[in-house]
Amino acid sequence: MNQPVKIKMEKPTKSLDAAFFNRLYENNQDPWDFENSPYEREKYEVTLTAIPGRDYENVFEIGCSNGVLSEKLARICKRLLAVDASEIAVRNAKQRLAHYPHVRVAEMAVPNHFPQEKFDLILLSEVGYFLSIEDLIIARDEMIGALLPKGHLLLVHWTPEVEEFPLTGDQVHELFFESAREGRFALLKHLCNISEKKYRLDLFEKV
Repeated sequence: MNQPVKIKMEKPTKSLDAAFFNRLYENNQDPWDFENSPYEREKYEVTLTAIPGRDYENVFEIGCSNGVLSEKLARICKRLLAVDASEIAVRNAKQRLAHYPHVRVAEMAVPNHFPQEKFDLILLSEVGYFLSIEDLIIARDEMIGALLPKGHLLLVHWTPEVEEFPLTGDQVHELFFESAREGRFALLKHLCNISEKKYRLDLFEKV
């Protein structure tokens, strides 16, 4: 008896746009179960433990979703800019974070739009693999440029391959490592790595 042939989907080559994420949120206000998932709860604990400081001046969170992690970040900084490409996610995050006057939540699709500010911590968590390699390179350069000297850049991503995403988590992190491997011209210094079964974390510091 012939076995069914599995057809491998071609991975997209363009960044996933805001419409993609809005459709997800229209069907489910918490599509990745950020509020209740034990996996997410454990990952957030590891993420916060990996962040070296507890009194940052200005933090930038790219891809805030419904603001579950943003609320935790709000407790370790004086100002937080949390952004997401989905207007639905932004609306939900604004409701969650309304009682934090030092937090701004904005609809923003990186790298098409990028804040003209300087930050001492930038967090890119579960976002990079939604971008094309070309857009990720632009986003990486924007992030490095927006970091203050000795500022921290934290990456956290799911590592199993997802056919609908242009990149894998490992590809995202390796692209940032390129900026830490250029000898005396390096723009980043790698501080630590945490590799779990389904995600990895890498912390960098602006040289």
